[in-house]
Amino acid sequence: MDDQNKNLLLATALSFMVILAWFVGGPILFPQWFPEVPVAQQAAAPATAPEAPAAPSTAEAAATAASNEPAPEAPRLAIDTPKLSGSLSLAGGRIDDLSLKGYRKTVDPNSPQVRLLSPVGQEHPYYAVFGWLAGNGLEPADVPDAKTQWSVVGNANLTSDTPVTLQWKNTKGLTFTRTVSIDADFMFTITDKVDNAGSAEARLAPYGIVARHGLPKLQNTYIVHEGLVRRTDGTFGEVDYADFADFAVPEGEALPTDKQAATTDGWIGFTDHYWMATLVPEQGKPWTSIAKYVPQNNIYQAEVRHDVMAIAHGTSAEVTTRLYTGAKEWETIRSYQNEMGIAGFIDSIDWGWFYFLTKPIFALLHWLNATIGNMGLAIIALTFVLKILVLPLAYKSYVSMARMKELQPEMEAIKERAGEDKQKMQREMMQLYKDRKVNPAAGCLPILIQIPIFFALFKVISVTLELRHAAFFGWLNDLAAPDSSSIYNLFGLMPWDGPVTGSLTHMIFLGILPIILGITMWMQQKLNPAPTDPIQQQIFAWMPWVFMFMMSTFASGLIIYWITNNTITFIQQYLIMTSHGSRPDFFGNIKAGVKKPTAVSDKSKKK
Repeated sequence: MDDQNKNLLLATALSFMVILAWFVGGPILFPQWFPEVPVAQQAAAPATAPEAPAAPSTAEAAATAASNEPAPEAPRLAIDTPKLSGSLSLAGGRIDDLSLKGYRKTVDPNSPQVRLLSPVGQEHPYYAVFGWLAGNGLEPADVPDAKTQWSVVGNANLTSDTPVTLQWKNTKGLTFTRTVSIDADFMFTITDKVDNAGSAEARLAPYGIVARHGLPKLQNTYIVHEGLVRRTDGTFGEVDYADFADFAVPEGEALPTDKQAATTDGWIGFTDHYWMATLVPEQGKPWTSIAKYVPQNNIYQAEVRHDVMAIAHGTSAEVTTRLYTGAKEWETIRSYQNEMGIAGFIDSIDWGWFYFLTKPIFALLHWLNATIGNMGLAIIALTFVLKILVLPLAYKSYVSMARMKELQPEMEAIKERAGEDKQKMQREMMQLYKDRKVNPAAGCLPILIQIPIFFALFKVISVTLELRHAAFFGWLNDLAAPDSSSIYNLFGLMPWDGPVTGSLTHMIFLGILPIILGITMWMQQKLNPAPTDPIQQQIFAWMPWVFMFMMSTFASGLIIYWITNNTITFIQQYLIMTSHGSRPDFFGNIKAGVKKPTAVSDKSKKK
């Protein structure tokens, strides 16, 4: 096997196996790496609360942070902003009812809005709650918790222009005031204040919790992180739901097992495919990041703990925590990072291993989409830009491949002359390359260059919100989903529905884009030097059609990129190879009469 085809076969096989194993067959081929975590039945007992702050001569106290029992019936305050709608419960002051106005569950504009947060008692409860932990001289009943009945002071509607103020008083002279505001995007600001009119110093520690009951419905794409996401003093971290067992709170105890102290920056919360709920403490002040799992109730918690505050008689203290609850919009999250100083907030979007490529590629795609106004056309334009950037390297590769194609008749002659003597054939091949000044490995560069670009763009299209429900033309109304057309109903011409998108039947009865992809791959392959080995020839002959079926389940935006990339590559390579005397024959190897075989060099004959 000559070096040119060894390298080409290796690169192609590598990319094929990675795609096959991880993105299509991962759960089948490697089930031990992709365990299914069952949704545990939710118990009825209350969850264990966070541990109390250390306080002199004071035993640890507990405050109820989460429970599977619905909160007591209480009035609700409406939440209405340009991007959010829902309500806030006066029971605990919970933010537990929130829908995203700009996002629907399906491409149907009349489908329900995406609901992000839900109260206890409904399917998959998911909410944020804030409170205080009692220190010396105070009992848990002396501080507000998740079930405390707050009173409204003044305005009773939360909008981006009108905050709301809640108040609660205990019997020891402490007045707790909570002010909740929200901007025009997705960021709440919760300011908790304590006024001490009692006779003794009060020691308390404020906290914020995002809790979700039971395992949420996961996308199971195995390329998108879903679970805990956090940043602590410049260190970014992710925890899958399956790994939360490591943070389980033993029954009867309140101490969490995962605590990370922070002094400069950070945040913590839960991220889904396109949405997230994240707590952001005041940056530059000490706090503690906690991930906790309560197995008795099947509750996952992300917590922010602040240091103990000593509030003397006649004084007050307050703490502010932000809560991001919304869509993972790149531009919105970046503005919070740049304008509010939330360091590393853009990393809440899962950029993957090739983040150094994924981030700039998405930034360019975002700009192109804003300029052109169509995401499909933006992907095509992005492909042109990427091809221009790698053109200098690609040009050298195509020239090398053209010269390799010219040598094919002589390579066939060497093969026939050497017979079964593989060493002799290899020596004569190497001498031929040397005499003609051809590098057989240079033709692999286009494949090797585009593999990381392909995976970076795959990540962009798979995880970034901007492609969700983004339309191109005609039937392509969601570039983040596979092509919905199918041979089964003659691409919509027959009066019956096609198979379910992404199903095995849909994979067999291909859509329009995968068929075009297969054709462009076949055309591009015909420009490459044909392998001398019959087995290699068969492998390469089947490769375009295998990829055609395998990639039919991929996002249509990615297929558009790949088709465009193949088409541009074909044109570039055809023009370059033709300029060097090699004219491809799509039903053979090389046009007769274009290049005549030349004799093998004398050096090669002698050897």
